[in-house]
Amino acid sequence: MYHYSDFDRDFLRERNAQFRAQVERRIDGSLTEDEFKPLRLMNGLYLQLHAYMLRVAIPYGTLNSMQMTTLADIADKWDKGYGHFTTRQNIQYNWPKLRDVPDMLDALGEVGMHAIQTSGNTIRNVTADHFAGAAADEIEDPRPVAELLRQWSTDHPEFQFLPRKFKIAVTGAPNDRAVTKAHDIGLRMVTKDGDAGFEVIVGGGLGRTPMVGKTLREFLPKADLLPYVEAIVSVYNLLGRRDNKYKARIKITVHENGLETIRDLVEDRFVLIQPEFSGVDQDWLAKIEAQFKAPEFIESSVAQFKATYHEDPVFRSWADTNLTAHRNPDYAIVSISLKAQGQTPGDATSDQMREMAKIAQEYGHDELRISHEQNVILPHVHKSHLPAIHARLKEHGLATANIGLISDIIACPGMDYCALATARSIPVAQQIATRFDELKLEHDIGALKIKISGCINACGHHHVGHIGILGLDRAGVENYQITLGGDGTETAAIGERAGPGFAYDEIVPAIERLIYAYLDLREDPDETFLQTYRRLGLAPFKAALYPEVKANAA
Repeated sequence: MYHYSDFDRDFLRERNAQFRAQVERRIDGSLTEDEFKPLRLMNGLYLQLHAYMLRVAIPYGTLNSMQMTTLADIADKWDKGYGHFTTRQNIQYNWPKLRDVPDMLDALGEVGMHAIQTSGNTIRNVTADHFAGAAADEIEDPRPVAELLRQWSTDHPEFQFLPRKFKIAVTGAPNDRAVTKAHDIGLRMVTKDGDAGFEVIVGGGLGRTPMVGKTLREFLPKADLLPYVEAIVSVYNLLGRRDNKYKARIKITVHENGLETIRDLVEDRFVLIQPEFSGVDQDWLAKIEAQFKAPEFIESSVAQFKATYHEDPVFRSWADTNLTAHRNPDYAIVSISLKAQGQTPGDATSDQMREMAKIAQEYGHDELRISHEQNVILPHVHKSHLPAIHARLKEHGLATANIGLISDIIACPGMDYCALATARSIPVAQQIATRFDELKLEHDIGALKIKISGCINACGHHHVGHIGILGLDRAGVENYQITLGGDGTETAAIGERAGPGFAYDEIVPAIERLIYAYLDLREDPDETFLQTYRRLGLAPFKAALYPEVKANAA
C-alpha cells in the first residue's frame, strides 16, 4: 500500500496548522459560523443534529493495522468509543468537540491519514473495489490508479469550487463491486488486444434524480487516464450549472447537453491538454505501483481449514457466507460483518477496531479494507489461519455469518445523527435484521441487498438496492417508500417505486410480506430475489405489498 513521502507529511502538517488557527479564531469569536463553515468543510468537519461530525478519508478503502489502531485511539480519546464506516469507504466520528478536532487531525497525519476533501464541492474520496489486489476475477489491481487520482485531485487549484461535489470510483474486475455506474466518473478496467485500459463512464448518481452512468469511452489506454479524467472535470467545471444546486451534478449536465456533446467537448479538451502531461503522470504512476506489490504469500497446508470446515457447522456457515475466492487458491478474502443483527450497520467499537488491526497484523499481511457496504475486509488470509481468525472474531462480536444476506443492510445514519435526514434509518435496519433472524429465514432467502436512506440524498444507496427503502417526512410523520429491482453491479439498474409509502410501524411487516412472496414465486432455491424480480416484474410483488388493494379490486 502507499506510504506517505516527506512532501505528503509536510503538506499535512501545514494544512492542519492552518486549520488549527481557524478553529482558534472560531472559538474566540473572530470568525462567525458562516465564515467558518467553508473552512471546516474543506477539512471534513460537519455540524450535525447534536454535535460536530468529522469525516475521515480512507482512500480506496485501504488501511494498515497502525492506521486502524489510530482510528480506535481517536474514538476513545476524542469521541464516544466507536466510529461509523460509510458507503464512501470513510469513517465518521459523530461526537467530537470543536477544540479537539485539530488534535484529531494531527493524530491522523502521524499515520498518513486526513480528512481533506471529504466534503465540499470538490473531488471527494476516490473509492475502489474492496477486493482490489486479491480477487480471483481481477484483471489488475486498480488501487495505484486510485492513488494517482487521489494525489492529482487533492487541493487541485482548478477543482476546489466545482458546481457540486464530484465522486470517482474505480474497479479492476469485470464484476463491478465498486458501484461505478452510480458515480460522476466510473472507471472499469477492461482489456483490448491484450492491453489493460478503462471503460470510462460518466453521469451516474443517485439522490433526488437517480441515473445510471453512460459510457463515454469504451476503451481508454491506461497511459491516457489522468489527462482524460482532467478533461472531463474541466468540461464539467465550465458547463455545470451553478444556478440550482439540485441540477448541478454532472449527471444533469450530461442529460441536458447530451452524451455526444459532452464527448466532443471532452475529446477536444483531452487533445489540448494531453501534451502537457508529457509522460510525467506515467513516471508518477510507476513510482506508486512499486508500493502496491503483492504480499509474500506463505506456503502451508490447508488441511486444518478443511478439517474444521467439515467438523464445525458454525465455522462452515461463516466460511460459506463470509469468504470470497482469492487469486491464490490457498488464500481467501475474509469479509468481517459490521451488521450483527440488531446493531447499527457500519459501527465498530474501538475494541473491535483494535482486534481487527491485530488480526490483520498477525494473519493478514498487515492490510485491511473498508467496503462501500460498510464492512471490513481482510484481503489476504491463508486458509490455515481461518479457524483461529474465526475464533477471535467470535470473541469480539464480529463473526456474524451474513455477508450478502438480508441482514447485511446498508443504512445511512438517518435522523439519529444527520441534519439533512427526514426519517430514521438505523432503527429500521435493526428491526428488519432482528425480525428475519427470529424467523430463521436468512440463509433460505439467499443473496439479497437491502439499502436504506433517511432522505432523498440517498447516502444509503437505496436506489440500487434489490429492495430499497427511502424514509421521507409526510406532514411531520415518517413515511417509507419501497423500490424494487435496483442493482449496483455491472448490470446496474435504478429500482422501481412499488407504490405508496408505509408508516414507521408498517415498514417491517411490508418487507416480510415481500420476502414471503419471493419465496413462493422463485423457480428454485438458487434463483435470487433480483432474478425473480427481473423474470416476473413488479406486479406480483406489488400485490404482496398492498394486499388491501388486491382485496378491494376483487
